[in-house]
Amino acid sequence: MEKTFLAFDLGASSGRAIIGKISDEKVEISEIHRFPNGPLEKDGALYWDIEKLFYELKTGLRKALKTVSNISGVGIDTWGVDYAIVKPNGKLARNPYHYRDKRTEGAEKKVYELISPDELYRKTGIQFMILNTIFQLYVHKQMHPEDMDGTVLMMPDALSYLFTGKVSCEYTNASTTGILNAIKKNWDQDIITKLSLPKTLFPNISQPCSSAGNLSCEIRKELDCENIPFFHVGSHDTASAVAAVPSIGNEHFAYISCGTWALLGTEIDKPLLNEESQRANYTNEGGLNGKIRFLTNITGLWLLQECKRIWDSEGKKYSYSQMVEMGEKAEPLKYLINPSNNIFLSPCNMPDLIKKYCYESGQGMIKDDHSIIRCVLDSLGMCFRVKILELEKICRTKFEKIHIIGGGCQNRLLMQNAADLMEKEVIAGPVEATAIGNIIAQGMASGIISSLQQGRKIISQSFPLDTFKPSHNISRDFLKNKEDFFRKLK
Repeated sequence: MEKTFLAFDLGASSGRAIIGKISDEKVEISEIHRFPNGPLEKDGALYWDIEKLFYELKTGLRKALKTVSNISGVGIDTWGVDYAIVKPNGKLARNPYHYRDKRTEGAEKKVYELISPDELYRKTGIQFMILNTIFQLYVHKQMHPEDMDGTVLMMPDALSYLFTGKVSCEYTNASTTGILNAIKKNWDQDIITKLSLPKTLFPNISQPCSSAGNLSCEIRKELDCENIPFFHVGSHDTASAVAAVPSIGNEHFAYISCGTWALLGTEIDKPLLNEESQRANYTNEGGLNGKIRFLTNITGLWLLQECKRIWDSEGKKYSYSQMVEMGEKAEPLKYLINPSNNIFLSPCNMPDLIKKYCYESGQGMIKDDHSIIRCVLDSLGMCFRVKILELEKICRTKFEKIHIIGGGCQNRLLMQNAADLMEKEVIAGPVEATAIGNIIAQGMASGIISSLQQGRKIISQSFPLDTFKPSHNISRDFLKNKEDFFRKLK
């Protein structure tokens, strides 16, 4: 049986509409529409440009309807933590805030006066990040108390709502909020009470691989089409990406979902809510098939994306492939930054900031763009090393190979760096992991795929994978010295 699905995958810089055809134990994908998805700056704040995004999603659906004769389903994924509020009249309260907006600065201190970070972690298992929904909603209530009579929808659910009119909140994205109880897999009423948030703000939780409603009559009329079902996928993009890890059988694997962010972790059956995982700032997020994605967030290729944005504005139009070649020509491991330092979180003149950071940390002044690129890629590789060692210690296991999925797979210097610095074999691919996982989840929801294990087998048979082995060109003593230096960076 062949079925065709449409995946909308909204990343930090662009959104895509991707058609996926599942048949004969294979999945084929093709991109039919791409559009920008940067934050909208207005009156000193950053927002999602939701009206424009809805227009682009409808354009993608129109193109899909012209491309294939029958669409069996649609699924939407985006990153976590961001939300919209739907008022009782069915309208959005306002443009949803973007997680890079600075309104949450200092909010953690006020939230921790109401509920301690230790108690919060024991309940939710979510690592501290100032962009977490719990901090966003706390500030939102102070700024816009009139919105509290509405309903919170995570962004994939908000976009799905615009198509279907159905209000619900998919589990994997809800799990990123810092308000969901990790054990009960439902909203934590104690946290909601302590934050003085109305319980009516939070809708019912829906599981991935389930119905998210049907295309509304209004949209069907606008697009001149028949009914199309929408599905809850792993609507948190990392949940969809991890679903696409091409692991065979019962392999216990570690992964890095590498794009704007790099998410490093493993799949476990039950959340880890102990002091060790809290100190290491590991998070427990929902996955498909009842799994927990035990992972840590690392600032990823955002660093290079921001460098490219600044260089483009200066007339230096480096392509990403050119940037890899430039990095290969620079001296390795000469400069290191801590990618997770909050100073790198917001849009900025990233090249100048990296130079300043290296100079002030006693590494000297970077003098060329080649060394900036190498610094970013070396720093990511070293961060992967430190975090995989932490993961092995917490999980009491050893990972012989690491699956790296997502757009970062195309950066061969980063892949080799990762293998060399982690001293592990890296299996790179698939590149379009998030969209593929989205499509696999729709296949499971519609019954054409029986299990996540079968879905991963289909993926392994459908897409080429690259293997990077450690080159052993770096002495162990030198590597350990660099690791020790990296650990001291703030």
